[in-house]
Amino acid sequence: MIAAQAEAQIDVRAWTPQEAERIEKAMGNLQPKTPGAELFVQGGFERPPMVRTEAVAGLFLRVKQVGDLLGLNLQEGSTGGGSDGNFTAALGVAILDGMGALGDGAHADHEHILVSNLAVRTGLLAAAIATL
Repeated sequence: MIAAQAEAQIDVRAWTPQEAERIEKAMGNLQPKTPGAELFVQGGFERPPMVRTEAVAGLFLRVKQVGDLLGLNLQEGSTGGGSDGNFTAALGVAILDGMGALGDGAHADHEHILVSNLAVRTGLLAAAIATL
C-alpha cells in the first residue's frame, strides 16, 4: 500500500556555517523519485553551528589551567549538540558549553546529575570566572 501523504522531520547538525548552508541547499534541491509525487521541503537550521575558534581554544586552555590547579584533568570535547551558546558563539563570543554539572543521559528518561560532584564543578566555574 502506498500512503497518499507522508511527512518527515529531520534533525541535522553541522560543524561549520558553510556545511549548514551546503546541507540546506541540498535539502532544498531534493526531487521526488516517484512519477507524479510532489515534495515540499521547508525549514532550516534552528541554531548556527558552534565553531571551535582560536578564541574558544584559548578560553578552554585558561579554564584547563584553573582545573589543573584544582587537581582536575579537564579534556576538550565536542558533541555536535545545540545550546543557546550557539547563538552567542555565532556572534564571535568565545563559548565553553558543558561547564555545568556532571552526569549522564542528557534529555533521556535516565538523565541525572552527580550531586557528589556539584561542589567541585561550582568551584571550577567560580575560579574560572575569577581568572577572567
